[in-house]
Amino acid sequence: MRAKIESLYELDKNTLRGTADAKDVFINFLSAVESGEMRAASKDADGTWKVDPVVKKGILIGFRLGDIVDMSVGTLKFADKETFPPLAPDLVALGSRIVPGGSTIRRGVYIGKQVTCMPPMYINVGAYVDDGTMVDSHALVGSCAQIGKRVHLSAAVQIGGVLEPIGQTPVVIEDDVMVGGNCGIYEGTVVRSGAVVGTGTILNASTPVYDLVNEVELRATADKPLEIPANAVVVPGSRPARGDYAKSLGLSLAAAVIVKYRDANTSARVALEEALR
Repeated sequence: MRAKIESLYELDKNTLRGTADAKDVFINFLSAVESGEMRAASKDADGTWKVDPVVKKGILIGFRLGDIVDMSVGTLKFADKETFPPLAPDLVALGSRIVPGGSTIRRGVYIGKQVTCMPPMYINVGAYVDDGTMVDSHALVGSCAQIGKRVHLSAAVQIGGVLEPIGQTPVVIEDDVMVGGNCGIYEGTVVRSGAVVGTGTILNASTPVYDLVNEVELRATADKPLEIPANAVVVPGSRPARGDYAKSLGLSLAAAVIVKYRDANTSARVALEEALR
């Protein structure tokens, strides 16, 4: 199937749509992503997250294959590509919950056991949401984002998605991370296990992170995404803007600050509350 996806991806749209088994390959691909057999990114033994370009190519094939169709439910009007209908997992078998109230999970998403989704929330194609995670109200899990076990994505959290460029690493949230309300995590940022991201923190490739504990500055580079260390407690901060004009106005730019690290005896919520005091 992987070889077939690589071959189909190189075809122009008209040729692709005229290929007899293209849709069958695509449906099998979606099933492989939903079962966890294929993932948009996975962690190597050394802890590095590596992209699987075939997954992104498979998703993009689906957009080119699909026609826009009516997906309305009663009086609620919807239209989307026929190749990406809502996912209908066996939630009872998984012990997972999607609480009624306007949530949607698209096909091509892996949902683990005992996942809780509070309305309204949305999980986009290619995402991986592992066991015991909560996706709270108004949260978005973007395309191909990788969410670990026992993660709490609080209300209105935005986890960025990525389909193109093909080789770009998606946002990764490792196990046991707590992300506070109204946070935005974008552009391939990796949040390592046990970290706490305080309410309203924005993390992306352009935002520096100042580690006050170890007295170092963390940034993304051309070859490496921004990484938040394991067990770090990150809160919103600011830094002075450069230049005499900015200084004369007292302007500052957004930054994120690591104020402490959790230890084995400190829960995520307690660590955050202590840091914010």
